[in-house]
Amino acid sequence: MQQPVSIIQQTEDWVAINKPAGTSIHSEQNEGLVAQLKQDWSCEFLAPVHRLDKVTSGCLLLAKHSQAASRLSQCFQQRTVEKYYLALTRGKPSKKQGTIRGDMIAARRGSWRLTQQQSDPAITQFFSYGFEQGLRLAVLKLITGKTHQIRVAMKSLGAPIWGDMRYGQNELNQSADRCYLHCWQMRFMDGDEEVLLECLPESGEHFLADSFIHHEQIIAGPTELSWPRI
Repeated sequence: MQQPVSIIQQTEDWVAINKPAGTSIHSEQNEGLVAQLKQDWSCEFLAPVHRLDKVTSGCLLLAKHSQAASRLSQCFQQRTVEKYYLALTRGKPSKKQGTIRGDMIAARRGSWRLTQQQSDPAITQFFSYGFEQGLRLAVLKLITGKTHQIRVAMKSLGAPIWGDMRYGQNELNQSADRCYLHCWQMRFMDGDEEVLLECLPESGEHFLADSFIHHEQIIAGPTELSWPRI
């Protein structure tokens, strides 16, 4: 791993980390972030209960034993985990807030495309705010958890995530120092206890700027927003 991993919170059952951008959770050779952490922490068992893309940073929840992995995975499958993301986009989306909903189908070379069909829709809610240097801040709530969902959703609005070379390919985009997508907060019930996991990005010129860290929406938090009903 090129970047150190920060622990957000942990219990006897799980550990939550701030996953660095550009790191794969797993690889075809059974290597990657989780394998490295197991070695560094001398763990016999460590398993992610949800996924983050390689380019995405932020909250990643790892189970410390199989029973916790089963229990926590069910929380994600049953959509009882609230998931909030931060992103920077270049250009204005076709609408400033709302719900992006549609089926996703496989496209070329591992990409996905959003359709108007609603048989098994990906559902993403968002608010978009002015930021700086032609960029906009998006606060997103992930209702479903499909591969590349947020990245595809923002592209469908004509505002791909800044630095996303898969869904926002152009010469200007190549100057970004990372893909500006970050898993910001997760809320869920662990037994009788409500858990809030929260972390800010630890890399990216624009993510580390004072104008981002002190943005009024980040200070207020996602629960202050009037998210639409599903």
